Amino acid sequence: MALRIAPSILDADLLRLRDDVLMLEESGASWLHLDVMDGHFVPNLTFGPFLAKALSKVTGLPMEAHLMVDRPDELIEPFANAGVRRLIVHVEGNPHLHRLVQRMRDLGVSPGVVLNPATSLASVEEILPDVELVLLMSVNPGWGGQTFIRSVLGKIERLARQLNQMGRAIDIEVDGGVNGKTICECARAGANLFVVGSAIFKSEDPRKTLGDLVGMDVATLA
Repeated sequence: MALRIAPSILDADLLRLRDDVLMLEESGASWLHLDVMDGHFVPNLTFGPFLAKALSKVTGLPMEAHLMVDRPDELIEPFANAGVRRLIVHVEGNPHLHRLVQRMRDLGVSPGVVLNPATSLASVEEILPDVELVLLMSVNPGWGGQTFIRSVLGKIERLARQLNQMGRAIDIEVDGGVNGKTICECARAGANLFVVGSAIFKSEDPRKTLGDLVGMDVATLA
């Protein structure tokens, strides 16, 4: 089975974003990953629902938005209306996760939660029955091109075991420092969806790089 890649457009060339997104679609991407930052929850500032709406007109790729923002409740409906299929909110700073998850479901959006590298898996135990994805950050969020934090591999393994014991077949996604080497380690640990940004867009041939990642056989990584 080939790997499922959700390329992040954080490192794409915004002046030719349409062409880059079409290239990702043609090269086998499974999702389009939108890193939404407000300049408060994380220091960087990126984009909002208007860009998602524009992208929905040029690509058939399902979009997921990772909301690195102080007030995700204010953005859930605008992103849902913009055509985003999945919204991912942080455990950190969001004490009312059930309310956010239910709001997503009411709007027809698939709910996901995300943990920073130093955040314990215990913080999501009560919400696991209600979400369709857990995203584990393997860098501290805010910037692309950071180095993979290797301690996250153990967290992936523990989460995979916990979900298996629960009988929950949901996505385990990894984001941060994912490249041709670390993606193999994450897959062996139990992840099944991978956010890749700078490893694609900063390579000499982004189309080939993505194609090579998608073409990797999970069975050969064991």
